[in-house]
Amino acid sequence: MLPARIKAEWFSNVPRDLLSGTVVALALIPEAIAFSIIAGVDPKVGLYASFCIAVVAAFFGGRPAMISAATGAMALVMVSLVKDHGLQYLFAATILTGVLQALAGVLRLGSLIRFVSRSVVTGFVNALAILIFLAQMPELVGWTTYVMVGAGLAIIYLFPRLTRAVPSPLICIITLTAVSMIAGLKLRTVGDMGQLPSELPAFLLPKIPLTWETLRIILPYSATLAVVGLLESMMTATIVDDMTDTPSDKNRECAGQGFGNIVAGLFGGMAGCAMIGQSVINVKSGGRGRLSTLFAGMFLLFLILVLSDWVRRIPMAALVAVMIMVSISTFNWASLKSLVVHPKTSSFVMLTTVVVVVATHDLAKGVLAGVLLSTVFFAMKVERLFQVNSELDADGRGRVYRVTGQIFFVSAEAFAKAFDFRESLDRVEIDFTHAHFWDLSAVGALDKVVLKFRRYGIIVELIGLNEASSTIIDRLGIHDRPGALDQVAQH
Repeated sequence: MLPARIKAEWFSNVPRDLLSGTVVALALIPEAIAFSIIAGVDPKVGLYASFCIAVVAAFFGGRPAMISAATGAMALVMVSLVKDHGLQYLFAATILTGVLQALAGVLRLGSLIRFVSRSVVTGFVNALAILIFLAQMPELVGWTTYVMVGAGLAIIYLFPRLTRAVPSPLICIITLTAVSMIAGLKLRTVGDMGQLPSELPAFLLPKIPLTWETLRIILPYSATLAVVGLLESMMTATIVDDMTDTPSDKNRECAGQGFGNIVAGLFGGMAGCAMIGQSVINVKSGGRGRLSTLFAGMFLLFLILVLSDWVRRIPMAALVAVMIMVSISTFNWASLKSLVVHPKTSSFVMLTTVVVVVATHDLAKGVLAGVLLSTVFFAMKVERLFQVNSELDADGRGRVYRVTGQIFFVSAEAFAKAFDFRESLDRVEIDFTHAHFWDLSAVGALDKVVLKFRRYGIIVELIGLNEASSTIIDRLGIHDRPGALDQVAQH
């Protein structure tokens, strides 16, 4: 009797998983070849990587139904490494990339994805949809291609009205391939993309010297690949979570990506990560379980080794139609309406993420820009909630300051300027009941305020400090400096 979790993840959706995996495998071939060309390596390097990473991710990944393989974002990082040092160093860098990613999983760094705002995720999705669409433009040459792509889109969107038992993208690929072969149409095919391998990937250790110099060469590339790969994988996992309304284990996904890249490097493949386009194809075609990912990888190998003669004849127009569908499905159309509804800062973050990604073709830069902007805007919002009010005592010789809000590096300066140090007083009471200290800047501002009051001979009392604020003041040791908080009454 299989455990419920294994049954749910592997065997709860077998027919749809197998069919969706078939569509994904067909769509993976030209992509893997194209990314190999970008990286400057033989097409088999990308194809072997796609097979290895997809199969390993099916077992060890944290997001069922997500597709991982060779990707364009990773290929761009490899270009100079391959050019300057050769293929063997790429294999070594791929293995080290996997080690770093597996370590990230052990350290539970996947949990950091929760710090990426929804605006950044939306921007990431929209930018990737635009890039997927733009990537199809070079294939749209000649009226025959346009007619075939249009027919393919019609099949994709109309066939589900007849039945959803078979994924419409699969019907599109089969139909357009048959039409192209029967009519003898002169269309660009998968075979025109590059040579397909004719043998199984073989285990090999990179033929490089095991020296510190080698590590110095590959470590910068591996670190960059690890970060880019994990970032794209975590973002894609979040998107698939939303599409399927199911959770994923981000830390397990980090480790799974790492294991996949280690295996890819040992079997002659390049580093890869999750692919949002292929993942959307899988989910839209009905894939929900790990079996869809496993079958996509296994069927990919079967296609290039056994059915290569047929695969070479698939017109690129059929795959372009599928990828245009992916682009349309991926783009968050509701976000356009939200531009005038959501807060301006959120819309600005989303648009900035889109612009940076599309302009640089670097997903990591776009997400980083979005996260930084989100952080700045959040800090500004919190800072505006900070305020200091005060009132004189009945005898006119004392003043009570009541501080409300969060005191940290952004609001620390405003806090220090909120007090009147030249007022003729005997005593000052500062009430922190509704405030919280967060960092060194905040404690330094408090130190500055107290020192100034004491310089004018005014006794200072601090009341209402919560335990966390008191702890950070004690831990940072500000009160241990001569003449600082150690002589201030605290209640």
